[in-house]
Amino acid sequence: MISEEKLKILTEGAKYDVSCSSSGSGRKNTPNGMGNGFAAGCCHSFTPDGRCVSLLKILMSNDCIYTCKYCPNRSDADVPRATATADEICTLTLDFYKRNYIEGLFLSSAVVKSPDFTMEQLLVIVKKLRTVYRFNGYIHLKGIPRADMGLIREAARYADRMSYNIELPSERSLKLLAPQKSKESLLLPMRTLTAERQQYKLEKQKGYFLPAGQTTQMIVGASPEADGQILRLSQSLYRGMGLKRVYYSSYVPVVHDSLLPDLPVGQLREHRLYQADWLLRFYGFSAEEIAPEGENLSLEFDPKCAWALRNMHLFPVEINRAPLEVLLRIPGIGARSAYKITEARRHATITFDRLKKMRVVLKRAKHFITCDGKFFGAKNEIAVRGLLAAAEINGSAQQLSLFSTPQTALSALTGEL
Repeated sequence: MISEEKLKILTEGAKYDVSCSSSGSGRKNTPNGMGNGFAAGCCHSFTPDGRCVSLLKILMSNDCIYTCKYCPNRSDADVPRATATADEICTLTLDFYKRNYIEGLFLSSAVVKSPDFTMEQLLVIVKKLRTVYRFNGYIHLKGIPRADMGLIREAARYADRMSYNIELPSERSLKLLAPQKSKESLLLPMRTLTAERQQYKLEKQKGYFLPAGQTTQMIVGASPEADGQILRLSQSLYRGMGLKRVYYSSYVPVVHDSLLPDLPVGQLREHRLYQADWLLRFYGFSAEEIAPEGENLSLEFDPKCAWALRNMHLFPVEINRAPLEVLLRIPGIGARSAYKITEARRHATITFDRLKKMRVVLKRAKHFITCDGKFFGAKNEIAVRGLLAAAEINGSAQQLSLFSTPQTALSALTGEL
């Protein structure tokens, strides 16, 4: 049984990794097995800042040989060290699962001795959980950069999801702040797993191979890259590698180093990146439309509002004729509302009253639409900016707030803006 002290060290060391929401796996229970990673049976809850807490989130070890400047577990950090055995983690996972504390496991590790040694130990754990303990719950495994690809491929047959955290958006920042890592050491295993997963599906082989795909994480604000560059990298990962999610973690100075900022970035910038990320994934926007490469996202307006204000020449649009892809670009109209509009207008003319019943945020949308030729918004960009800013301050047209209420949490999860 793992000691309380060791458990505290290893769970504390894992808390800064946010790339671990549990969804998308089709792994079901088997006879005499335990757990179920099927999408409908793998629940997840979120803390107010959006971090998933439904998984046992733990490091195998925090005894790292790397010197990443931003990491509290870097080799020269004066922190207590601990390493858990395979049986300790397996037993802990099953005990927590039986008590209904968790629905799955998020397993990561510092680089112990060497990348290959660490990946071998992680593979032992996930393989033992599946074959010896017959655990069929959700497993998210963090891959180790520079580890042997044979180990990585085998691990992908037991994990539901894997992630390689890019951490910093440019090769230059990696060399400066994480010298043992490189862009290629992170992207190569991601590309390989993507190709293997596609081949696995084409050949319709039995069993599983990363049924929930891959994710990654980027630290925002530890290095000087602007939001525009971060979003272009995210876009290339979604399009080129089919990643399920890119997670953003605002920089918090947990360790001091002359190469790092002394002050935290704050949650608002992270929040804006998540909103922009949803525009990429759900609304048909490109990174180039959302933010110029060398610029950050507006903190005053959400990314869709900011885009609309930059493109006032495209508005207003007639709600009864605009195609779906245009409706999705109107501030105040979310993805679900856009689909409702396309269905409802086939049977009757859409009015402002009907839009209100559909929960369209008219305080924002009215400046960008007409309903049956009628327009009730402000007549110029300056007035629109002022009204939207004032509404944001007094809360009458509050921009999407992540996870503040069950309703906005659902909107956030579905990418509605």
